[in-house]
Amino acid sequence: MDSKNIYDYIIKIQSIAKIGLTYSKDPYALTNYQEINDLSKKFLEEFMDVNLDRPNYFEKHIYPTPNISARVVIFNEDKTKVLMVREANSKLYSLPGGWCDLYDSPSDTARNEARQEAGAELKDLKLIGITNRTPLLSDVSIPNYVIIFEAKLASSLHEHEYETDDVNFFPIDNLPEISRKTTKEELERFISAAKKGEVIFD
Repeated sequence: MDSKNIYDYIIKIQSIAKIGLTYSKDPYALTNYQEINDLSKKFLEEFMDVNLDRPNYFEKHIYPTPNISARVVIFNEDKTKVLMVREANSKLYSLPGGWCDLYDSPSDTARNEARQEAGAELKDLKLIGITNRTPLLSDVSIPNYVIIFEAKLASSLHEHEYETDDVNFFPIDNLPEISRKTTKEELERFISAAKKGEVIFD
């Protein structure tokens, strides 16, 4: 493994640690995430004399950019229903999706999040659009772009991870209570564009 691959590996570990420190509530987990964060930082410092193309993403002088997430619209066969997942904490529903991890492509994120949140393996993934969500949500402190895909199920749904506790198809004209991470208008825009085969962007 060359130095760049090792560097990318360490950065990936550090990004996982920082996500854990941000979202975990368990004291034991927080202690472990902090240790992983500190160890990865130490490892990065040992690369100071190595000539790498990529900077340390977590250095404060890195130019700030928006957060990017990916969501995926999955219809039933006649496109009258859409697959939604219920967040275990809030008990509210959203399309499968989440933040794009470092070095993962948006399509990788869509596939990974669909697998983790809905137990869904995807096929025929196609881009629906890219939107700026920042003006829609009053509690967003960092600019937020979302990349929307449409996809089909490659197989039956299988077991999903702990972040969601319900996965179901809902009529597109009778959606369940929507997560506060999004808005009904935004969600309906995504679904409408996917159903009509349109491309949307801001």
